[in-house]
Amino acid sequence: MSMERFPAAPKRSSDKANSINELAATNPSKTPIQLLHEFGIKTSNPPVYTCEKAEGQAHNPSFTFRVTIGEISCLGEGPSKKVAKHKAADAALNVIRGDANVNLPAAEPIAKDVTKPPANQIQGNPIGSLQELAVQKGWRLPEYFVSQEAGPPHKREFTMSCRVESFVETGSGTSKKVAKKIAAEKLLAKLKSIPADNINISLKKPIGNNPGCTWDSLKNSSGEKINLLKRSALSIPNTDYVKMLTEVAEEQDFRISYMDIEELSVNGQYQCLAELSTNPVTVCHGTGLSCGNAHNDAAHNALQYLKIMAGRK
Repeated sequence: MSMERFPAAPKRSSDKANSINELAATNPSKTPIQLLHEFGIKTSNPPVYTCEKAEGQAHNPSFTFRVTIGEISCLGEGPSKKVAKHKAADAALNVIRGDANVNLPAAEPIAKDVTKPPANQIQGNPIGSLQELAVQKGWRLPEYFVSQEAGPPHKREFTMSCRVESFVETGSGTSKKVAKKIAAEKLLAKLKSIPADNINISLKKPIGNNPGCTWDSLKNSSGEKINLLKRSALSIPNTDYVKMLTEVAEEQDFRISYMDIEELSVNGQYQCLAELSTNPVTVCHGTGLSCGNAHNDAAHNALQYLKIMAGRK
């Protein structure tokens, strides 16, 4: 007796739910993003995340992300991009577990992937290594500053410059931290590739027993800028204190380095440090609604300190 063959039944919602549950059981600590990603890879249908909305103030942002996997499209909202993505992924998982009409292709055999580090991930600590090299060689410490910001709010691209004496390299990435590491890595590689005898760095060191810019030299200076600072109230709104500090530094022969702090302040403002190569070294903190405002605030605080020290009897 002949037997009639029927096509295999389509994968049911319960099978998909079981697949999700099996993935979760292998590691209970997996996040919704990880679970959805593994399910997407298993079904040859990886999820795609897009930022729908980014609003709110710096200290209280709100993000909305959409995740699309097959015919499923879910939204998630949160105070950070990570939280919004997690909520979107969790909503998609709930749909997969409960919707019998979800059209996701059945799993197909796929080659085992070899996990590779993300393109932006830098191995080791190039920032620390570059600083150690500068200290070892007696150079000034590396300086970092933002060269460019581009792209929409949900997909920013930052370019950071790294400078050691007369050598400069730039790095770009989706965050200042990544761009800073890339710039440091490039400059570190450049400095290591140059034979030691061929590195021509002219350090502006004190001559003889001259200790450089000291509080005594500031008090006794007849320079126009430092004497103007002694008379200034430093309270005029919208003053460019960065420029004023630069003019004083050029006259009194010391350098200024601005170092941005990645973390926001407790009230959600940008932060930075201004380091002056005086003797002893002066470091002042600044905050503001932007990196530029934080630099200006740090410069203002540095000028206040120089004014006090230069006016002491």
